[in-house]
Amino acid sequence: MNEPVPYSILAETFEIIEQEPKRLKITEIVSDLLRSIIYLTPEDLLPCVYLCLNKLGPAYEGAELGVGESLLVKAMRDATGRSIKTIQEDIEALGDIGLVAASSRGRQKTLLRPKPMTVRGVYETLKKIAAVTGNTSTQKKVDLIKNGLVACRSSCEAKFWIRSLSGKLRIGLAEQTVLTSLGHAIALTPPAHLDAEDGARAKQETLDRSVSLVKTAFCEMPSLDKLVPALLEHPLEDIPLYCTVTPGIPVKPMLAHPTKCIRQILSRFEGHAFTCEYKYDGERAQLHLCEDGTAKVYSRNQEDTTQKFPDIIARVNKIKKDETIRSFILDCEAVAWDASKRELLPFQVLSTRKRKEVEAQAISIHVCVFAFDLLYLNGTPCHRLPFCDRRMLLKENFIPLEGQFQFAKGMDSQDTEDIQDFLDQSIKDKCEGLMIKTLSSHATYEISKRSRNWLKLKADYLEGIGDTLDLVVIGATKGQGKRTGVYGNFLLACYNPTSEQYETICKLGTGLSEENLDAFTSTLQGLVIKAPKGYYKCDRADATVWFSPSVVWEIKASDLSISPKYQAAKGLVHPNKGISLRFPRFLRIREDKTPEEATTSQSVAHFYNLQQNKQELVEHDEY
Repeated sequence: MNEPVPYSILAETFEIIEQEPKRLKITEIVSDLLRSIIYLTPEDLLPCVYLCLNKLGPAYEGAELGVGESLLVKAMRDATGRSIKTIQEDIEALGDIGLVAASSRGRQKTLLRPKPMTVRGVYETLKKIAAVTGNTSTQKKVDLIKNGLVACRSSCEAKFWIRSLSGKLRIGLAEQTVLTSLGHAIALTPPAHLDAEDGARAKQETLDRSVSLVKTAFCEMPSLDKLVPALLEHPLEDIPLYCTVTPGIPVKPMLAHPTKCIRQILSRFEGHAFTCEYKYDGERAQLHLCEDGTAKVYSRNQEDTTQKFPDIIARVNKIKKDETIRSFILDCEAVAWDASKRELLPFQVLSTRKRKEVEAQAISIHVCVFAFDLLYLNGTPCHRLPFCDRRMLLKENFIPLEGQFQFAKGMDSQDTEDIQDFLDQSIKDKCEGLMIKTLSSHATYEISKRSRNWLKLKADYLEGIGDTLDLVVIGATKGQGKRTGVYGNFLLACYNPTSEQYETICKLGTGLSEENLDAFTSTLQGLVIKAPKGYYKCDRADATVWFSPSVVWEIKASDLSISPKYQAAKGLVHPNKGISLRFPRFLRIREDKTPEEATTSQSVAHFYNLQQNKQELVEHDEY
């Protein structure tokens, strides 16, 4: 009891999961591991869950390992005595640096055998690596990685130690699976909580209830640092009291579904009151005021962007109606603002603003915050209130300031002509289109969900595939003729969160200006790698130059088609073919999105099915 959990147990579990195709079986395997830890060494539960998710902490803390392939190669050289050239050749041949580490482990030579690695020790070492700074940080990181390699007792440990450092476990262990396993483990530990007399149905109901409570708690308080200790200390039914929406801990925002015409809006919301709001062309911003007076700004992916917006922080006390307002969470859009012309500017202007250590007096790109929702006020979460009540509280407790803080412009009408006129006016006012939201029925704020109770209608959606796609640039070919010296076209991919792979979907080359090509080439040259990553699902002939996944572009296309060449959503729509984009065009760089937040394979399949359903309706109408 209370003995540290050996890392070998976790690594062997990863090895089993890597070979297991069935999601339910994977959930069972992880649940059994977590149950053992809860029963024997509960203090190791938190580091174990973090290692399963390959994370160091909550997203808003921004902890990053800062470890590239070159550092891993140097550490492997120091641990094994192999040359860098040989290691790199093996990486290119195997396509997986973890497998190279596993095959190299037997060459390690040590005078004194280090102590076995533990789950707790591995997690703490990873945090140490992330915290290393200064002129000697590179060598310090290499030494820590090398020491970990030397301490590995098996090829399995070496493989997953290096994969954790590279940022990809590549075992398909997604966040929702880990949370489900955690819910099961809590419900089943100790075993006396459920006896045989309960029956299979009662047991399943208990498991489902536990999973629901765990997922809801994590959704409302997305911090394992808070959730895991609460699960260990309190009865499961009491978890909502300890894990709910709280200032200082950003939640994933509610998102909208695309719609292509006003007729679809009226059909979707028939019999329900709804409102239309401007869809601003800016950056999602979650504005928090904590009880201690600290103000924070977070991005849509929960990144702490407070340093980027000192001007927004300076306005916090000005926008409160009075001093009784002690704490709040506002969902907003930060939009570039031309103070002299008193008008909005496009997202591209905002994207040129510095991201860190911005000094208020040096700001040249001014920002106006448009608030459209209230999630928390004075110690009370508001997300379960209907939108009409949240909107009323927002306007009752905050003061608009022109060019600094304003409420999203809205209109309550179900008249087709009114909605069309409001859409036209939004475009004239430099917005992207409209957001349409239910007011009272099914009108709660659905954290972390893309809900059909919010619809978005953009001018671009009136033709084409509807929604835009956010795709990762993973490769390119060198330009010829007029494009000599720059990349001629670019290979784009969507992300499959289940397999942790990037799946190719199209090449993009037409419609790019010389300025685009020069800028893209300059940016991407710093990301060049020798060969496609092992987690790229692609044809090596698709590109002559490969990039590490870093840059996300928003892409618009005319439609989607089944493709024998590209890998996106392969098996989801067609048994052995993927999906590709026809006539893709570049819209903008998505600096607010990480590669893992790119459009998913499942979304690509969904868009394709929607397109096919629409085509069938058109053919039926014509017939």
